[in-house]
Amino acid sequence: MRTAAGVRVVGHGDRRRRARRRRILWGGGELLVTGGVLVLLLVVHQLWWTNREARQGAERKVAALEREWGPRADDPAPGAAAPAPTTRAPMTPGPTTPGPRTPNPSRQPSYTTVRPRSSQAYAVLVVPRLGLRVPVAEGVGKADVLDKGYVGHYPGTQQPGQEGNFALAGHRNTHGEPFRYLPRLRRGDAVEVETRTATYTYDVDSVLPRTSAADSGVVRPVPRSLVRPGYGYREPGHYITLTTCTPEFTSRYRMAVWGTLVSVRAR
Repeated sequence: MRTAAGVRVVGHGDRRRRARRRRILWGGGELLVTGGVLVLLLVVHQLWWTNREARQGAERKVAALEREWGPRADDPAPGAAAPAPTTRAPMTPGPTTPGPRTPNPSRQPSYTTVRPRSSQAYAVLVVPRLGLRVPVAEGVGKADVLDKGYVGHYPGTQQPGQEGNFALAGHRNTHGEPFRYLPRLRRGDAVEVETRTATYTYDVDSVLPRTSAADSGVVRPVPRSLVRPGYGYREPGHYITLTTCTPEFTSRYRMAVWGTLVSVRAR
């Protein structure tokens, strides 16, 4: 409002409206900052804290299983010189996802006798190329198996060393993310499964880079993709399957790594 002399007069109502707008803007800014901090804390919790807690828990469980099982028969005696390390033959470079092959089924004896309870950790998965050493537990539930940083055994699939398909699942991101680097595996890489009675060594045959999360063919006794039937096996054998989500930080698709049993060593 202006007077007859042209001087602008600000009323109390205008000041109150401006003060109210400032309070609303300030309050909205505070809410945005608070929300941003909460989102950042959630991301830190998911990407760092859950990994830290799950990895430490998984390492403790591996150590507990090894103490329970005792030393292996081929472990060197205290004070004895360690055996010379063996080296694998160099691999011929090849594609990331090699084509499937029909393996020669292993005729090695199976020492598996354990029938684990649901969520019980009863084996250790060892993948040298990935530097991975993680417990295997019965079932694929999130809260009681996968979110602990363990690898889960699909119920209804075979146990280590048995004819058929020993199928496993693990997180690719968060909660220990044991299978984060699963795509790095190549044909010929070793995958070992240690139990109370024996160590089972599988060689990687094929990598299925992506399929539907509902592709049940990858965990069948003779694993073969129902979505991409060019990947998988055609004959019975002694197989291992490792599955995880893909791409990273999503659960839209699944990837699978398959291997064939090549040796069994009594513990």
